[in-house]
Amino acid sequence: MPPAERQHLLGTQDSPLRQVYTGDMGGFSELPVIRKDPADLSVTPNLADYAATRADFTWETAESWLDGLPDGGFNIAYEAVDRHVTAGRGDHVALRCLDKAGAVTDVTYAHLQTETNAFANALRSLGISPGQRVFSLVGRVPALYTAVLGTLKARSVFAPLFSAFGPEPVKQRVVIGGGVAIVTTTALYRKKIAPVRDEMPTLAHVILLDDGPADDIPGAIRFEELMAGQSREFPIEPTGREEMALLHFTSGTTGTPKAAVHVHGAVVAHYATGHFALDLHPDDIYWCTADPGWVTGTSYGIISPLTHGLTMIVDEGEFDARRWYRTLAEQRVTVWYTAPTAIRMLMRAGPDVAAEYDLSSVRFVASVGEPLNPEAVVWGREVLGLTIHDNWWQTETGGIMIANYASADVFPGSMGRPMPGIIAGILQRGEEGRAAAGPDGHVVELGPGEVGELALRVGWPSMFRGYLDADDRYRKCFVDGWYRTGDLAQRDENGYYWFVGRADDVIKTAGHLIGPFEVESVLMEHPAVAEAGVIGVPDPMMGERIKAFVSLKPGTTTDPAVLRKELTAHARRRLGPAVAPREIAFSENLPKTRSGKIMRRLLRARELGLPEGDLSTLEGGDK
Repeated sequence: MPPAERQHLLGTQDSPLRQVYTGDMGGFSELPVIRKDPADLSVTPNLADYAATRADFTWETAESWLDGLPDGGFNIAYEAVDRHVTAGRGDHVALRCLDKAGAVTDVTYAHLQTETNAFANALRSLGISPGQRVFSLVGRVPALYTAVLGTLKARSVFAPLFSAFGPEPVKQRVVIGGGVAIVTTTALYRKKIAPVRDEMPTLAHVILLDDGPADDIPGAIRFEELMAGQSREFPIEPTGREEMALLHFTSGTTGTPKAAVHVHGAVVAHYATGHFALDLHPDDIYWCTADPGWVTGTSYGIISPLTHGLTMIVDEGEFDARRWYRTLAEQRVTVWYTAPTAIRMLMRAGPDVAAEYDLSSVRFVASVGEPLNPEAVVWGREVLGLTIHDNWWQTETGGIMIANYASADVFPGSMGRPMPGIIAGILQRGEEGRAAAGPDGHVVELGPGEVGELALRVGWPSMFRGYLDADDRYRKCFVDGWYRTGDLAQRDENGYYWFVGRADDVIKTAGHLIGPFEVESVLMEHPAVAEAGVIGVPDPMMGERIKAFVSLKPGTTTDPAVLRKELTAHARRRLGPAVAPREIAFSENLPKTRSGKIMRRLLRARELGLPEGDLSTLEGGDK
């Protein structure tokens, strides 16, 4: 990309892109924009006209896109598997599984149907009944998908865990969820479960996916042995749309993990959001790189793609730039859903690696997990020839709520516009920093350019139905008919939403509200910077001053003092002196969650000597 064009895409020092978090919205509609030309799209997008689709869409319409159970209700597994077999697509490949060595195994929808039937029967043979919780602690292996969907067929509740969790977070979650069974391996059991097994009184069954020695494991049974004698027929019983289907755990700054309850009726939103936000079609080859222990790995790594009847890539291997590019090229992936952390790692690998592979099959790329820096969008265009589409949602929302769409213009740095069927708003915050009802019982909705708490009107199908056994925590998430997300954002004149930060991440310095993401994005434009995390630290004159923690790319040899001056000057040029960081510290590894989000609250806690809170989702921690 020519320098002039690249500068246009990134914006200038005075660009509204660089003013978005200061409250000066000026000519927001004049932001640098990636224009979409319909003639460039190889497939007609599902959402071709955003305004018209939003005007006509209802959730009742979305229900009609699915089949429903023959005897009534919705069951996620039926919509993901069985209905495709009934429709004559049983021979279509559902899962294309790549083991660590790269060997490929295909699983058709017909085979997935019989295997999930067998697992549902197996759970019943163990005495596990509808409503009881089955956990998983395992990576991307074919048996996991059988276990997830078989559990849902049996109307039991599935709860995924990160395989990198240590014993304490595993124990906490199994105890909170009242888990009666867990699907894992012998190695993971001995490292993560055995040390705390006596503290998990409800855990009766350990389903082992490998053949390691297990004579000393209470309640152990081999997956293959469990499946061997089971019938491959399992008529799915009528399933109420409000029946609990999934438990996803999310951590707050303080307190125990929260178990967000999701129901079978959520499948309507899983399908619709995949249809609109990811532009899924039945003939797609789709790859979601999310860990199966993360909500994305369930909603968009299993449920949504399979409800569309496409072929899904399941890669057992861990991140490696060449492996990922080779997978995209050799498997002819058409839709790729990944995370900003992964994109940054690909950026770090350099453009020459990407140039070795034919990525012409990829028509749509989306990103989730944290805000996507504008520089990453530019990199996608320069190196991949593709626009990376950011979107936003949370564990509690169950599915994508705000997105950039295949047919719509993209403003680098924006998370897009609300999904059809989703009403979003920016609410005025009260004294505690969160949206609150005023004396008249109602909240105040803010206009374009004003920073407030992002909120969603309640009522979409995948909205969480509660925190298990924590009603008070659940009720605090709502005010005046709105779900309070805890994220600060603003909306522009075009209806695009811009992430500012978590309510406790925003920095107020010299009377200005500064979003850390804005500062981080500018720092990452420097060629030496791999990642950046920004916090506010107390200052007697300014209230808070901005401090940045920077991780450098491998091979950087510049003297730290010189580089610190370069970064400060760069930030002052791009952001102005009021917004640029006053302090820059170098750190080899920034603390991140396992889903890739930089843990600013942990940076702040360590800087200020405060309690660090729940560390169970810390990448590389508590093992």
